[in-house]
Amino acid sequence: MRLHKPTKMCGIAAFFAKSPWCEQQLGSLFVPMLECLSGRGPDSAGFAIYRDPAPAGSVKIVLHHPSETFDWQPLFAEQAGSTIRILSTHCVATIRGSAADFTAALASEHPEITVMSAGTGIEIFKEKGLPDAVMERFGLASASGSHAIGHTRMATESAVTTAGSHPFSTGDDLCLVHNGSLSNHNRLRRNLQREGISFRTDNDSEVAAGYLSWRLRSGDTLEEALGHALTDLDGFFTFAIGTRDGFAVLRDPIACKPAVLAETNDYVAMASEFRSLAGLPGINGARIWEPEPARVYTWSKQKAPEAIAA
Repeated sequence: MRLHKPTKMCGIAAFFAKSPWCEQQLGSLFVPMLECLSGRGPDSAGFAIYRDPAPAGSVKIVLHHPSETFDWQPLFAEQAGSTIRILSTHCVATIRGSAADFTAALASEHPEITVMSAGTGIEIFKEKGLPDAVMERFGLASASGSHAIGHTRMATESAVTTAGSHPFSTGDDLCLVHNGSLSNHNRLRRNLQREGISFRTDNDSEVAAGYLSWRLRSGDTLEEALGHALTDLDGFFTFAIGTRDGFAVLRDPIACKPAVLAETNDYVAMASEFRSLAGLPGINGARIWEPEPARVYTWSKQKAPEAIAA
């Protein structure tokens, strides 16, 4: 009799630096966390990193083209003061003015280009393949920054594509990764489209990201938006959400998808499994717990970090 290993679905990792030392070492601390979760999702991987804020009056946009040899320079020939940085199939551009105006023109002239993220500090990179290959491709191990959120995917709800991989960004400096499945995403998608939210894929997780963008645009705080999500999103989920100055974690009221949190004076870390956190410095003295169902957890650079008892 042959025994089959139980199927797992997707893995999430997040790291929020509370000290300058952790900010400098963000990439080297985060990479092993997401690599450890590779077995939960072999189809694709991606991450959002928050770093190098754009100057006042400028915005940072990350674009994807299927070809590594695509010539990005002509797209920015008329963008005075713009800068670009090319990483494999992705281009990180800092431009003056509105991201919406630039991306609207881009959509009509270059439909093959995907906007991965836009905002002040966020940069999203994702591709098909395992986390170690994807993170090496984009040089994450040597990166510094304030926080990072990553995902390794087992595609159960949509095709294996770069665009359909996580994280999803549907608003400035906002991103979401998701472990689970939503049952009412098609109805929500139609409702949100009527409210002006656009989608690039058929992934249910992008609908969750779009929902949060809509709530925030309507005036909710992040905590309020996530509170409404507990009522309006039908299904099971563990979310990790990145914002300009922090991140949040939310599990549905049943909480059947795993999650664990660890906090020290230097960092907050979250993952689908504890083994992803086990190699972090100071983990033996960390406060470690499983996030409660239907409770919103948030951390922000705007809040003074609390001292963690040894």
